[in-house]
Amino acid sequence: MIKQLECKEVEDYIKNNPKSVLLDVRTEEEWGADGKPDGEKMGLKTHFLTIQFADKTFNENFTEEFKKLNIQKDTEILTMCMGGVRSQAAAELLTKENYKCINISDGFLGNPVSVGWKNSGLPYK
Repeated sequence: MIKQLECKEVEDYIKNNPKSVLLDVRTEEEWGADGKPDGEKMGLKTHFLTIQFADKTFNENFTEEFKKLNIQKDTEILTMCMGGVRSQAAAELLTKENYKCINISDGFLGNPVSVGWKNSGLPYK
């Protein structure tokens, strides 16, 4: 079971878990149109790796590309997409590879339950 975390809880979470990184799995198009989280301003190393392309095809190399980021297995990986669905899939894939993952359930833009990173006052560019 992947732990879920809303954006409003992120700042407190990383204060208590400083060995965390953020992994945004949205597309290049989404980063360009909607912006990118700036976790660095909160001391949160941020990585960008697409899990599903704009044409809705799955990135077959996602796991291998992730491993090239050289993130240690004892690091907490906060996965994020637009609204929490693709990041859940990414967290499940990485958990199978023995990484510790937490899904940011409301994503960058939010969902019907919560407002998301961009509208939570968290830093983005």
